Formats: sequence, structure tokens, C-alpha cells
Amino acid sequence: MAVTQRRGRRIMMSPEELDAYLAGQRTCRVATVSPDGRPHLGALWFVWDGTSIWLYSLTRSRRWSELRRDARVAVLVDDGEEYGELRGAELSGTAAFVGEAPRTGAPCPELDAAEGLFARKYFGLDRMPHDGRHAWLRLTPDAVVSWDFRKMAAG
Repeated sequence: MAVTQRRGRRIMMSPEELDAYLAGQRTCRVATVSPDGRPHLGALWFVWDGTSIWLYSLTRSRRWSELRRDARVAVLVDDGEEYGELRGAELSGTAAFVGEAPRTGAPCPELDAAEGLFARKYFGLDRMPHDGRHAWLRLTPDAVVSWDFRKMAAG
């Protein structure tokens, strides 16, 4: 994954910090491009596998149709209340559609790891429950920018 961050290297997360942060967060914001060029932003659950962010999206959503037309996407994960607590990461690139759409649970070895992570994180289960309404998007980012303002207070 390419790191394009130039400013703020002092507050940039290390690869290990970024992995731990993304693994521990529950909600991201996904930005897509509408047909008229305007951005569209929506919240979504996700999992991070150390290389890619996996998004489980409704297939009858604006997000899904916009990504079918133009697969460019930006994902923001952030948290913090006070200025000195702010931290986050923006990942951008091209989304890939993985597996059947909508997902009903047909064997797809490429999804085994992501579905295991997702099932444990959000449902406390070992196996992913499928509802026939969602499907998988994978973003292996071309660019990542991260920040952790808590590092400023630390010195």
C-alpha cells in the first residue's frame, strides 16, 4: 500500500498502529461518485485484513449502483472527541466486487477470511449469516493517509 502522506509525518500512524486501529474500529464512511459527479457519502460496517478493507453493502443501494458505474472510492475511518484525541485514516482506490451479488453463501474461498472476521466482529459468530441482500466490495488502497493527534501531546 502506498503512503502518500507528506505533511503531518509526526502524527502519521505506523503500519502496526494503522493495522490495530482499523481492526478495532466498527464504522467507516464510504464516498462514491454519483453520475452527475457529486460525491455521495454513507456509513458502513467493515473489516480490515491487513491489506484490504472489506465492505458488506446492500446491492440495492445508491452506493452499489454508483460503484458499478465508477469503482473509484474513498473510505474514512475516524474517531475522537477532543482535538488532541482525533485520529483516523483515509483509504482510496478502486473497489473490486467479490463473490456473488447478492451473497447467499455459495462457496467462495476468496471471501472466507473476510467473512470470518466480519461474523466475529459484528455478530459474535464463527460463520457469516447471509441475507441475500448484501454483497462484498474489497478496497486494496492505492493511497492511505492517517493521523493520530494524541502523538502531539506525547511529544
